[in-house]
Amino acid sequence: MQTGCAWRHGWMAAGFTGLVMLSGMVRADAALDWLNRASAAAKQQNYSGVYVYHHGEHVEVMRVLHRTDTTGELEKVEVLDGFPRKFLRINEDVYCHLPDGKNVRLERNALRRFFPAFLPAQPASLLEHYEATLGGTERVAGRPSQVVMLEPRDGYRYGYSLWLDKQTGLPLKSRVVNSSGGVVSMFVFSEIQIGKAPDARLFGNDLSGKRIQQASLDKPAGVAWNVTPPPGFEQVQRAVRSLPGKQAPVTHLVFSDGLSVLSMFIEPVDPEMQNMRGLSAEGVIGIYAREVDGHTVTTLGEVPNMALIETGNSVKRK
Repeated sequence: MQTGCAWRHGWMAAGFTGLVMLSGMVRADAALDWLNRASAAAKQQNYSGVYVYHHGEHVEVMRVLHRTDTTGELEKVEVLDGFPRKFLRINEDVYCHLPDGKNVRLERNALRRFFPAFLPAQPASLLEHYEATLGGTERVAGRPSQVVMLEPRDGYRYGYSLWLDKQTGLPLKSRVVNSSGGVVSMFVFSEIQIGKAPDARLFGNDLSGKRIQQASLDKPAGVAWNVTPPPGFEQVQRAVRSLPGKQAPVTHLVFSDGLSVLSMFIEPVDPEMQNMRGLSAEGVIGIYAREVDGHTVTTLGEVPNMALIETGNSVKRK
């Protein structure tokens, strides 16, 4: 009799565990469906609006225009306060019109995507390193939005909360949160129009009389390096860049898990410059610098310090 009871209790416990696991899988699938909608909407929808970017104590207001037509994808982002800056995406090429009005930085086959198009094309890849769950419904810019939360599964990345337009899936708000629950940075639309294509003439790219700077130089670096990024981060870009104030070209590596981004700059030590060492921060961007074989290695990003330190300490000459 006791054996039978024990068997029944064991079966009930196993059944309950199975239901809990199934419920968790259903919730994850529902959250992934929203992430897939959001990724597609940001690239396929026509929209225009104004959003605010908060990072640390700094606030920027930006206007975004996005149009898709038979020629492909057009996107323009203008900074509305401070120094005038304008970014224009024409399919995979990004033109950055600098504040001096005389120079334009061009990056071909650019990986850079502007809010709200910050999710990877295949969001399922995120679930290995983030747990995705659905929250409630809230209003953003006057539109009902579904909240989706991405909690990190380790200490190498921050958490994200996303507010996705109920009708289209377009991200209307994104918030990065650290392990203590503090807000690291946030994008949020204050006004937006979805579904109407902005006039194509608004995407004019006036290059007359301006100097075009190639942001990425297609030439190998003088020294090859081995870098081990945090789990889930992959190298998505490698370039040698000429940067203002730098005597020698700088090797620039970019690592991403599809959401969080980590950058590394490697340059010869300049004996005439005071070189930064150890941990520091510029606003919400963490920075870790060290010297390796006569080179300064600077690792930075909107990621926990552990990710910066371990990545920076992994650098070795090949």
